[in-house]
Formats: sequence, C-alpha cells, structure tokens
Amino acid sequence: AYCIIDIHNYARWNGNIINQSGGAVTNAHFVSVWTQIATKYASQSRVVFGVMNEPHDVPDINIWAATVQAVVTAIRNAGATSQMILLPGNNWTSAQTFVSSGSAAALSQVKNPDGSIKNLIFDVHKYLDVDNSGTHVECTTDNIQSSFLPLAQWLRCNGRQAFLSETGGGNVQSCVTYMCAQLSFIKHNSDVFLGYTGWSAGAFYASWNYILTEVPNGSQDTLLVSSCLYQQTLP
Repeated sequence: AYCIIDIHNYARWNGNIINQSGGAVTNAHFVSVWTQIATKYASQSRVVFGVMNEPHDVPDINIWAATVQAVVTAIRNAGATSQMILLPGNNWTSAQTFVSSGSAAALSQVKNPDGSIKNLIFDVHKYLDVDNSGTHVECTTDNIQSSFLPLAQWLRCNGRQAFLSETGGGNVQSCVTYMCAQLSFIKHNSDVFLGYTGWSAGAFYASWNYILTEVPNGSQDTLLVSSCLYQQTLP
C-alpha cells in the first residue's frame, strides 16, 4: 500500500494564492513546508507527495507551474529522490479540463533536478454527480467520454501518466453504474492511469452520503466500495 501526503489548501494560505498574491504567501513559504515533510519521509519509498489539493481560480497557470517546480526541486533536494510526486492543475485539478485549462502543458515543463520526469505524475480529480462536486447522492455523468478517454489519449501521445486521487459517489445504484464503468476504464488503461483513491473514508465527513468505507454502525463495506472501488470486483 501507498500513503499520499498532500497539502489540502487549494493553492492558498489564509485566502492568498501562493506566489500570486503580492507577496502575502510566497514560494519560499511553500517550499519550507515541503522541505520539512520530504526530509521526514525521505526514506519511505511508499509515501507519495501530493503537492497541493485542488488548486482553483489560479490567475496564471504558468506561475503556478513554477511554484510546483520549486516544490519538486525542494523535495528531491531533501533526499526524497525516488518517490512519486503528484502535480495538480487549475480548476480543482479536474480530469475533464486538465488539458483544456492549460494545466497539462504548463506542468509538463516541471522536471526533476536531473532533468527527468521520472515519478512526476499528473494529479486529477473527477466526481460523477451533476456538478462534479461530489456532494449529491445520485450520479449522472459518464466521465469516460467527457474526461478519461481524451485525457488518456493526451497522456499516451505525450508519454505521461496520471493518478485519479479523488473520486466518489453515493451508495446508490446510479453511482454503482457510473463508478464501475469509470474505474474499469482506469483499470484497463493502466499504462497511463496508475490508479485511483475513493473519497472519503472512515469518520471523516460522516454526514455526507458518499462516505465510502464504513457503515456508521457496522464496519461493513458500503455498496460503492464492494461493487466498484474494490478493484477485484471490476470487469
């Protein structure tokens, strides 16, 4: 198993966008945080570093890519030279707009200190409800045609890989239908998609319908987990 550590701040600190808010929060601040984390886990080969959860409304994607580059360089220089690093794009790092938003092109310029792109993985999110927020009980969206097929084609053409680090849905049949299809596509395109994680789990946001791992009074897998998220059940 792997453990993803991410900074869950949407490219912000106290509402200020990193390196795009007149100096209120800078790359140096962000690099300092990641240097401390990477130093602590430098010898842990199964730790994955998620640079930032869901950047959104970032004014300049190229400046953001430079921020990501500063973090990647800091992580590698701290001794964490072999672990995967997840690179997030703009617009909540949506799989659907990862290419069209300019995120893919900008983040393609991010390199390891030796100039390679080894273990630099694009980080994407995608839900299945009507507004891609993951807050509705029912699922309505075929993400294969709208998001993952075109993204897979782009990744293949450009020699890159991505990881679906957030997806989820309600424990209802509509979500089983769409989620199983989506994750089956991910499974069968493993040359460009390294895997997925379901959101959320345990007692975290227990009042939300799409909690994935525990029935509040049961300790049994929910419908969505047993039907789709547990990969061995996928076609």
